[in-house]
Amino acid sequence: MKASKLILFSPFIILLACNSGESTEQNELKTALIFFSSFDGIGTADYAKGDENMYTASSRQDLDQSTIGMNSPDHAFEKGQGLFGDAFKFTKKSKQVIFYKSKDNVAYDSKNWSGTVSFWMNLDPSTDLEPGYTDPLQITDEDYNDAAIWIDFTDKNPRDLRLGTFGDLTSWNPDNMGSDGNPEFERRLIRAENPPFKKGEWTHIAFIYSGLGSGNGQTNLYLNGKKIGGLTNIKDPFTWELDQSKIFVGLNFVGLMDEISIYNKALNEKELTTLYQLKDGVRSLL
Repeated sequence: MKASKLILFSPFIILLACNSGESTEQNELKTALIFFSSFDGIGTADYAKGDENMYTASSRQDLDQSTIGMNSPDHAFEKGQGLFGDAFKFTKKSKQVIFYKSKDNVAYDSKNWSGTVSFWMNLDPSTDLEPGYTDPLQITDEDYNDAAIWIDFTDKNPRDLRLGTFGDLTSWNPDNMGSDGNPEFERRLIRAENPPFKKGEWTHIAFIYSGLGSGNGQTNLYLNGKKIGGLTNIKDPFTWELDQSKIFVGLNFVGLMDEISIYNKALNEKELTTLYQLKDGVRSLL
């Protein structure tokens, strides 16, 4: 009887043993993950709650004529050049636009939107980037200043890295004033001066947002697991036409990018540290 009971319950014992090596934070990351693209050979996402395809458009004005796949001669997937596996290499500033569709790949909620976005970059901003602003990642249904969250590098050396969080344009900027010298624009930025980027080294970028659209939202920017700054009491509404919203990748960017992942909640400090320190990257969560 004792032997038969041991055999009956042994799969459960083995399952516990296999799971014992995973932390609570890793399990939370698994549960919260809704989008992940490793760029290992192709642009198709490794995991996606929504459309897994990468799209290419000839310009920002021609998004409705985009084609499936990474179809730009200016970019490539570089074998073995990523932090984990391959990397997405942007060789020059290009008018072509690369994106994923946001629907279900971003846990958007017009009244209370929370989530986390994580990715890695390898470049020297002062020498690799071409003139002008650069948005390695931008999420919006309209434009950079209208219901959008993005990471950019400023246009003059030394280039700062910024996290921009902008609600509906009609709410925060009804007269559509330009960004330069506009205090309302500046108030929606988190700025990292002289960020720790070096060519040949990988830098982790994460931004965490919670309660956007609720009238009391907040965002935080992290580099290499360390908090750079945050915004609180964000009152702007965030209104999307969800089917038009997109995750733009590498706008005017030159350099290497790896492992974009998106989560359906604002990660806590322990979860973010675990994400940053994953030995085998986000793929290990799948």
